[in-house]
Amino acid sequence: MIEKIIYKKKILALVVRTNKNTKSGVNFVSPTNFGQQVGLMRHKKNHFIEPHIHKKYSRKVFTTSEVLLIKKGLLRVDFYNNKKKYLFSKVLKKNDLIILNEGAHGFKIQKNLEMIEVKQGPYKLSKDKVRFKKIDENKVKIKK
Repeated sequence: MIEKIIYKKKILALVVRTNKNTKSGVNFVSPTNFGQQVGLMRHKKNHFIEPHIHKKYSRKVFTTSEVLLIKKGLLRVDFYNNKKKYLFSKVLKKNDLIILNEGAHGFKIQKNLEMIEVKQGPYKLSKDKVRFKKIDENKVKIKK
């Protein structure tokens, strides 16, 4: 199941409940214009993926997108617009995957967490990230 997190007609994120993927083969869940291309794959034993090389070509990337895969625990994702205004939150659990594409975000660990994060590189903290004040816990609204 793929859930689009949308604000003002822009896709802030895609939440993929990976434990519900039953399709065989290669299934890309991210639109082709996303900075991160994420695919789910399911193949039977002895399936062969042909050797290949990825050609070099120049791409322009203006923002860093992130992909998080929750291996264990619970993670609350707080969504903000580009003006740092809190919008809503979403809770991710084991096997959920999120592609963060637009806007701003913060996180609160709700249960001991193990996750994998993937983002474009090279990464420079001083050029990539601007931190700001988190949401007041009393104002958090979980979007179902």
